[in-house]
Amino acid sequence: MKTLLLTPPFTQLNTPYPATAYLKGFLATKGIETYQADLGIEVILKVFSRRGFETLFAAIGPDVQASENAERIISLQKHYLQTIEPVIQFLQDKNPTLAHIICDGEYLPEAGRFQQLDDLEWAFGTMGIRDKARHLATLYLEDISDLIAELIDPHFGFSRYAERLARTATSFDPLYDALHQAPTFIDVFLFDLLEERMKRLQPELVAISVPFPGNLYGALRCGQWIKGKYPGTKIVMGGGYVNTELRSIGEERIFEFVDYITLDDGEAPIWHLYEYFAGKRDQSTLKRTFALKGGVVQYFNGSKELDVPQRDVGTPDYADFKLDEYLSVIEIANPMHRLWSDGRWNKLTLAHGCYWGKCTFCDVTLDYIKRYEPINAALLCDRIETIIAQTGQHGFHFVDEAAPPALMRDLALEIIKRGITVAWWTNIRFEQNFTEDLCILLKASGCIAVSGGLEVASDRLLALIKKGVTVSQVARICRNFTASGIMVHAYLMYGFPTQTDQETIDSLEMVRQLFETGVLQSGFWHQFAMTAHSPVGLEPAAFEVVEIGPGLGKFANNDLYHDDPTGAEHELYSEGLKKSLFNYMHGICFDFPHQEWFDFEVPEASIPTDFIFEAINETQNAKVRPHSKMVWLGGTPELAYFDKRRKGKTVSFVEIVFQSKKQAWALQVSAEKGEWLAGILPQLRPDFESPFTYQQFVNEYTTHGLGDFEDFYNSEPWQVLRENGLLIL
Repeated sequence: MKTLLLTPPFTQLNTPYPATAYLKGFLATKGIETYQADLGIEVILKVFSRRGFETLFAAIGPDVQASENAERIISLQKHYLQTIEPVIQFLQDKNPTLAHIICDGEYLPEAGRFQQLDDLEWAFGTMGIRDKARHLATLYLEDISDLIAELIDPHFGFSRYAERLARTATSFDPLYDALHQAPTFIDVFLFDLLEERMKRLQPELVAISVPFPGNLYGALRCGQWIKGKYPGTKIVMGGGYVNTELRSIGEERIFEFVDYITLDDGEAPIWHLYEYFAGKRDQSTLKRTFALKGGVVQYFNGSKELDVPQRDVGTPDYADFKLDEYLSVIEIANPMHRLWSDGRWNKLTLAHGCYWGKCTFCDVTLDYIKRYEPINAALLCDRIETIIAQTGQHGFHFVDEAAPPALMRDLALEIIKRGITVAWWTNIRFEQNFTEDLCILLKASGCIAVSGGLEVASDRLLALIKKGVTVSQVARICRNFTASGIMVHAYLMYGFPTQTDQETIDSLEMVRQLFETGVLQSGFWHQFAMTAHSPVGLEPAAFEVVEIGPGLGKFANNDLYHDDPTGAEHELYSEGLKKSLFNYMHGICFDFPHQEWFDFEVPEASIPTDFIFEAINETQNAKVRPHSKMVWLGGTPELAYFDKRRKGKTVSFVEIVFQSKKQAWALQVSAEKGEWLAGILPQLRPDFESPFTYQQFVNEYTTHGLGDFEDFYNSEPWQVLRENGLLIL
């Protein structure tokens, strides 16, 4: 059954959203002829072209009421027509020398977005010329985006489209009305691309992924067009937005645009649909699928089969994507947000679900979090190598809810063992298993950044949300990552039920100290949002929330508003928290009083000003576990013998010379110890077949008659080895 997988407008400019690649990889294991398209980037490239701009400016009538900014852009349209295609090629890394004239300041037409350029050097420091040019080119695109939103299509946005119609939409009416209006400026480009795909491929099934609210309008427009032009084609819709927002869907009218809506992982539901279409399965035994029957929305979930094991889902397949046409943009001066928008990242998952699964603000009751299923490191590396061979790209974003430390360790060892060159980043929990040694290993394997939830930087609130960490612990883990050269981004939350004004300011003080001590490099404040599938949404009274809404509707049901009678007026803090963080990320204003960031009275912080400093310097006497792995990341030892006179006797010594990537270094020990080390260190490399445990290492030392291991453990040679690549994991 020929299948077309679609990602509708809009998600990211720099890389394809991975949902269809995952599904295409699975369907390949079943022998299904499958194609995919990211209509988001394709629409953007159609609009942001000379021909697209000609259409855009022609669509703006001469008598239109425009802002001063829009009028300026219209008056400069000749310059936009001349520059748009070279700029797009530059952002695709196809025209790198354009950076020089972009940075000269005379090439690009400038409108409202360029007003922030007074602070460009302060915000971005001494960034390279190509990076600065990418930022300027991004502002140029955003100026045109503003023009489109103001005069042509109010729903337009680069990473979302008509998002407000889908967000917290208990009623389908606004979206339904919009879908029955004449096609928008963007819709016309979308339909042209869709027509070309449908005419060429003639698929029997179209599966549309809706990861975010900003994809829903585009998805239903696609379904509407296909049903009008190809009424025999079956349409199924799923994805992240569907999984969270449409779990209780009762709205019949949505089935004017799609035939089936599936929940959670798509592999088993879509395979069940294939069997149903082939007459091999009864409709009642479908898996997590909504459909219209007798004019009523019904949920079919009678399947007895389990979900497809992660080992059997196949390798994500990036075929059909126009990988060399994505745009690397630099929007804001946030190091982690830059990773999201700059460069093309292959997406993979280390483990399905979350191994912690307790946070009370999170949708822990839903399948994508509660069903934890890791993949072994060897299989992950097989998939990594397959994707590199297919895409030619060595960057990976592991899109886990929280990557498990033990699996990250095994993956890092396997990457080093195979000699794979990768740069990768992922999301973590700030838990104590991220030791200094583990962070060094992760860095050696290519890890460049981690992001994790500090959330509310208050131990009382961290306990209330069942985060399983303390602020001191988070600080130490941040120190371990930072010391190894891995960037750390913290998700920060304010406005959790019962959070007081004092706790908000104390959280700000904790964050200030984390940046001042240099253990945190990036962060972002989010105001708490209550969802229907989180513990706090399911049992609001347990968190002193006395009123929630809106009531259950026939369409989307997830985001909830709530009343927090014991807490602060949280929305008042939004601007001040973000402004202070922006400055801290640039290493300034640490001495500003907190009151400086707010235009209303705030309490003094009650946290000692050296709290984080003391936490990261606290001595941790963790006992080494006997079954810990011993790993040597250093070079091959070379021995040079020499003698020393001690107490009238000649004693044999060796100088062990190691070659690292940067320099040679040496260690002097007795001949017996040197020979033993030269023999055992190569056996501790990740590529050695039989890894040593710490206890085996100790036993080897003592059985060779080298003395008390405790003395060696406390000696200078041991410390030198530990500083140069001897890890205990």
